[in-house]
Amino acid sequence: MGTASLQRRSRNYARASRAAGLIQLMLLAMAAYFCSVLCSQPALWAQTSDSQTGSANTSWTASSESQSDNANPTRTIESHTQTGNRTLDKQLLQRRGSDGQFEPYQDIEKETLQVDAATVRTTTRMFGRDAEGVKTLVQVTEEEKHILPGGDSNVVRTTSNPDANGALQVVQRQMEETKKTSKDVEETKTTTMLANINGGLAPAMKVLERRVGGANDAVESQKTTLLPDGAGKWQVSEIRQATTRQEGNSRSTEERVSRPDADGKLGEISRTLSKESEGAPGEKRSTVETYSVDVPGSAREGGLHLVERATTAQRTTSTGQQTTEKQLEQPNPGDPSSGLRVTTLTTDTVRPGPSGAQATQTIQMRDANGDFGVVSVDTTKSDNIHAIQVQIAPSEKAEKAAPAQKNQ
Repeated sequence: MGTASLQRRSRNYARASRAAGLIQLMLLAMAAYFCSVLCSQPALWAQTSDSQTGSANTSWTASSESQSDNANPTRTIESHTQTGNRTLDKQLLQRRGSDGQFEPYQDIEKETLQVDAATVRTTTRMFGRDAEGVKTLVQVTEEEKHILPGGDSNVVRTTSNPDANGALQVVQRQMEETKKTSKDVEETKTTTMLANINGGLAPAMKVLERRVGGANDAVESQKTTLLPDGAGKWQVSEIRQATTRQEGNSRSTEERVSRPDADGKLGEISRTLSKESEGAPGEKRSTVETYSVDVPGSAREGGLHLVERATTAQRTTSTGQQTTEKQLEQPNPGDPSSGLRVTTLTTDTVRPGPSGAQATQTIQMRDANGDFGVVSVDTTKSDNIHAIQVQIAPSEKAEKAAPAQKNQ
């Protein structure tokens, strides 16, 4: 199976995970609810424990349904089980069949094993369904991470696909080495190898990243991506430079992306400015502005132009109910000189309870008449009774709404 097929598999996996951001948001609100009772200090992530048994054996389940104007309704059922040093996460994707009932079409199983204090082994299996609905293995990814003395680490990820006879064949291997060269400097080298026509693996991409810590939690990083040319030499394909600063309750990040032009000369093609701040207790706000040399509906004329602004406001009540509103602004391709206009509105609402939680995500988009209409509604229910660590992840569906709007 070639690179194009791998990319299709990757996109399928991304679609399978589109409810994960909402579920993680819901779990964070639940953690905030219990933390408001048990602790006094807020946290960006939270971990609850099984206070009744005090054991390391934990589990939770979550179910999410998605209704969209231009897609078949889907349902995602997730489960998390931890037993000792073994964790198993399962995700079942279902779509509505011709008889109106939900039927499975994709399964993802992720098993994590803490081998010892310095070694973690993770195996992810992806299954599809044939015409008879029989579960069939389509891809396996194995990852092994070692923590070395001094904080260094190395990770090896191997992806295999079954051949015509069902035997697994390695199609990609990724090797990642991280070293602390000094107290505040960390370097990571990642090499990706893909299957070639000779049946072996050949280097296809290298990524070099260097992170430098500074005062007041400031971090500067540079990530350089290299690709081989026709002569077997490595050429710079992209450079990403980012600077993050913390000032009181505000955190800002500036990222610059440079790529070579037709003559091989590096030039800045985009810049992203992000700012996060905390206001009153339970309130957070963030703004992300993206500048690019390419403006929808206009020819490239040099220089950077503001092409997108995303504003997010989050409020958490004393009872743990959390509401997150995101507003996306983009230029009108029919009149790019008129500036930005609101194109997408996303609202996440999470209502936790003593034995579970319910969440709803609603996405509205501007139509050709300039009116906003609901294009998607996701609902999620979960029982997060045992220990789990959670964090916020952006909703992929909201992110995908932007390119769709640009093409209108």
